[in-house]
Amino acid sequence: MQIELNKRTLHFRKPARTSRGQYTEHHLLKVTMYDEQGRIGVGECAPLPDLSPDAHAYDDLSQVARLIEEAPLLSPLWGEDPTCAEALPQRGSGEGAPYPALLFALESALYDLRQSPILYDTPFARSREGIPTNGLVWMDTYDGMLRQAKQKILAGFRCIKFKIGALDWDDELRLISLLRSRFSPDTLQIRLDANGAFAPDEALSRLRELAPLGIHSIEQPVRQYLWDDTARLCRESPIPIALDEELIGVYRLSDKQKLLDDLRPQYVVIKPTLHGGMSGALEWVSESRKRGIGSWMTSALESNIGLRNVALLAAAAYGPRIRFPQGLGTGLLFTDNIPMDIELRRTQLWRCEVDE
Repeated sequence: MQIELNKRTLHFRKPARTSRGQYTEHHLLKVTMYDEQGRIGVGECAPLPDLSPDAHAYDDLSQVARLIEEAPLLSPLWGEDPTCAEALPQRGSGEGAPYPALLFALESALYDLRQSPILYDTPFARSREGIPTNGLVWMDTYDGMLRQAKQKILAGFRCIKFKIGALDWDDELRLISLLRSRFSPDTLQIRLDANGAFAPDEALSRLRELAPLGIHSIEQPVRQYLWDDTARLCRESPIPIALDEELIGVYRLSDKQKLLDDLRPQYVVIKPTLHGGMSGALEWVSESRKRGIGSWMTSALESNIGLRNVALLAAAAYGPRIRFPQGLGTGLLFTDNIPMDIELRRTQLWRCEVDE
């Protein structure tokens, strides 16, 4: 087995703003595996600055190579048979921590190389079905966000996710109220992502203001690690709470179980790059499902390489027929994305035709 590492930098068509800051470019590490039979597998390691626990772990390629070769937390990956349908879900429980982005890349590349049925025996992988996605509205001025929302609706999206927390609260409330006045919850699902922007003492009152607007869910209303405040919001909020950043750094199975049992969110939003690679992501899905907690997967601003692999994983986790929109509509964010065998067809992500 040979592994090739290549750095790439992608550039956003327009700065991507969240309540944590602004992205204009995204650095990634393309991981390519080759075996003796001439097969190739590709994965992507692309942690997010100021968010991923391993954000600066891959700056030196020689250090990454040593990590892949020597790190005991990653070594169990090589001993598995990736053609076994049970191999991937049995991983997790902290293996690969604290390198979730690299673990995601290695797992993706290895399963791609072996064309494991875990990922490739689904209608999506066989180009028979697409995966519905939400339309993402980034933080901007009031007029800019309204313009984005109109474009998404005209494109056919019936699930819109707003990044909030940058505008004046009254303006954000006015914007969402305007859309809801024109589109009922039956015709347009509205999801919100606060990225921890609300102060704990104001969060519940804001959620109550939003409640009459028929909001599907709000991600991470307060910043991570405020467990008492988050648990209270999950109990008392009139809007379902979805946790995202709260899952970062939680790798052991027992810790995942404790978080879900203590906080009891209505949803979790799973990003393999941040939440423990493919194996860790499936563990989150499984443990949430046992507790009646919903979940969906989203990309974490990866290139088309990572987006493709997240989509393959989502199809395996939620298939065979996915009706709940996933967060996989990010392929058009970059001016210089890496071509892959996926494309967004209106509001669904499809894998392009592949030979059987």
